Amino acid sequence: MLASIPQLGAQEFPPVSGTRLEQNLFALAEFGKKANGESNRVAFSDADIAGRKYVIGLMEDAGLEVHIDFAGNIIGRKKGSGPEMKPIAFGSHIDMVPDGGNYDGIAGSLAAIEVVKTLGENNILTLHPLEVLVFANEEGGVMGSRALAGTLRPEALEVKNSTGFTMAEGIDRIGGNSSRVQEVARQKGSLAAFLELHIEQGAILEQTATNIGVVEGIVGIEWWDVEVTGNANHAGTTPMKIRQDALLAASRFVISVNDIALANEGDHVATVGRISAEPGAPNVIPGRVLLSLEIRDLSTEKMMLLFNQIEQASKQIATASGTSFNFSPIDATGAPALTDEAIRKIITEQAHSLGLTTRLMQSGAGHDAQEMASLAPAGMIFVPSKGGISHSPREFTSAADMANGANVLLHTLMAIDSKWE
Repeated sequence: MLASIPQLGAQEFPPVSGTRLEQNLFALAEFGKKANGESNRVAFSDADIAGRKYVIGLMEDAGLEVHIDFAGNIIGRKKGSGPEMKPIAFGSHIDMVPDGGNYDGIAGSLAAIEVVKTLGENNILTLHPLEVLVFANEEGGVMGSRALAGTLRPEALEVKNSTGFTMAEGIDRIGGNSSRVQEVARQKGSLAAFLELHIEQGAILEQTATNIGVVEGIVGIEWWDVEVTGNANHAGTTPMKIRQDALLAASRFVISVNDIALANEGDHVATVGRISAEPGAPNVIPGRVLLSLEIRDLSTEKMMLLFNQIEQASKQIATASGTSFNFSPIDATGAPALTDEAIRKIITEQAHSLGLTTRLMQSGAGHDAQEMASLAPAGMIFVPSKGGISHSPREFTSAADMANGANVLLHTLMAIDSKWE
């Protein structure tokens, strides 16, 4: 593991080309570009296939040997100059949510390629082998990284995304082999480290004028379907005092979720994002309401504490309103994943050596690093998002901020390479 953390000066490695990085990002945005100028490159679509081909070309131009694994992940490898050593892996994804932005995942993938390109242009060899990973279908449930981590369940292959293809069909479309996906699973400890650069997808870095976010962990996400049952009845003939209004009870529940989240100290979040009332007629008191509950935090114990408080509040609401609540847990994106403390320290020190400011922060969104952290010590680097906007065509990160992140990625990579086994 870590012998000592090197103190590398900014002058020891040439900087990446922020101009080239942004140009490559703009070029990739052309794949799936619509008449209104916005991009739509959902995993498994024709645009995704074309974009992946473009990225493979960039990877080969950077000196990587490229192949597509059975899960559809694009893997670029470069041999190390030292004795037999575990690879250092880094990368992200290039697929988008429907009508999403051009930076989420893409900035990290292209920054990884830019780092390798910069090393090659300056004849710098690493001791460790390098692996640039462009994960398949991140937006559809971190599919590619789950396959590498061995956590992609067979039933997930039957799930369809907005293209209409199942994961199995999509994997085959992008060059994988859905019948052999299980074979790509890596052994724990098979990588020396994993690094991911990503836009923040929030506004904290911008609002605090901070250059680099050092991610301490990726939150876990727990979801529940919540059913509220009351008594549907005539809206004109049923007195107010004897109603069993499921929607009124659900409304009080939504407020209680917000109040409970605010009453507890921490960075956790709790959200009701979906609600529907039945029978849905203006002259009928709602007798049944279905809504969602989502809780996110770095601590599973904290999430369960919040859920227990919310569940207790629902019982009080039920008693007062003559309704009942039922909670059904549903599959979410994964447990909390802490990044490696030593890598966090390296990222911070290398950023400071480049004259950049840093902030320790958690990721409220899921990432491929969440799965990769089960295989190797993992680190994440955040760069600012303009206005905190993400999953939107208005998503934006400047070339300067992307270059800052890529340079920190480069220096962190070289620090790990020089001192880790």
